[in-house]
Amino acid sequence: MSETLTRENAVLERYTKGACEDTPNLCCPSSYPAHLLKLLPEEIIARDYGCGDPSRYVRPGDAVLDLGCGGGKMCYMAAFVAGANGKVIGVDMNDDMLSLARKYQREMIERLGGTQVSFKKCKIQDLVLDREELAQWLLENPIQKMEDLQRLEVWKAERRKSPAIQDQSIDLVMSNCVLNLVSREERKDLAKETFRVLKAGGRIAISDIVCSREVPQYLQEDPELWSDCVSGASQVAELLGIFRSVGFVDLQLDQWSSQAWKVIDGIEFRSATLTATRPSQAPCLFLGHTVIYRGPFSEVRDDEDHIFPRGAAVSVCERTYQHMMTGSLGKDFIGIPAQEGDHATVTAVPGQLVAACKDTKCC
Repeated sequence: MSETLTRENAVLERYTKGACEDTPNLCCPSSYPAHLLKLLPEEIIARDYGCGDPSRYVRPGDAVLDLGCGGGKMCYMAAFVAGANGKVIGVDMNDDMLSLARKYQREMIERLGGTQVSFKKCKIQDLVLDREELAQWLLENPIQKMEDLQRLEVWKAERRKSPAIQDQSIDLVMSNCVLNLVSREERKDLAKETFRVLKAGGRIAISDIVCSREVPQYLQEDPELWSDCVSGASQVAELLGIFRSVGFVDLQLDQWSSQAWKVIDGIEFRSATLTATRPSQAPCLFLGHTVIYRGPFSEVRDDEDHIFPRGAAVSVCERTYQHMMTGSLGKDFIGIPAQEGDHATVTAVPGQLVAACKDTKCC
């Protein structure tokens, strides 16, 4: 059996146990808003294993995807915030956890005023294939010869044309102590899938365990420590790099546990929450907008290589301007919209200087 399968089996077994009885070693303790906890059945609260609170990033009306939803705690909390105009989808691969989440589904939807909440069985690094649909197909079409395998591949290819989680359908992807359970080789796939399902301007809130230095191989090979959310922990630069490499911008460590959760062989493990945004793909049009970086640093550079000296008025395109003024960067910049008569529309070529852009690169 491969190392990856050994880890996956250890995770499934551990969380199957966690769905049936309290398992305190799974992830580190976290606090949640009391008014949201009051909405939840005690069984769901008792069977939740997380390390942060990504529900704080949900906005009214959001379409939310919870990666590794477990018993549904974060989904139902998110549904309360998203409201009747929002929807929440939870995905998980553990049948017992999904059964727990669905056990209270009708009751919670009524309690939440009709907010859509649903659960799917998917790998979080493959949000295309619904594994319950796959299991049903295999039940009706047992694999007995090579031709059957070929039919299976054809069926899977057809299903991928209509993915379980649709392209650009989600406003917020959140997860709570789940990324570290995915093999390191598949984490970029997870980031790509997350990027695929997000709308332009969509956000992520990934609460996970990070480590102070690289986890040695002998710890990574321990299935129990892996399922304990320890051996699969990422270093901060590695975690940021995975999501930056697939196109996310505005990456921030928004929550950071000052106290280590565990220390093993001198390595500190603690909780952190990463936030980031999927940028718009709108054309780069310069209409006369400028922004001023407030400080305190002498200058800053964003993830699209725009440079903003402190106090200087910098010309930016419409897309960048709207992103900066409506996103998490707004508090750090003063926005000066184009005045009537100042418009000189230019379609910029990525990576090249244009007259309207002055000292900055276009997007």
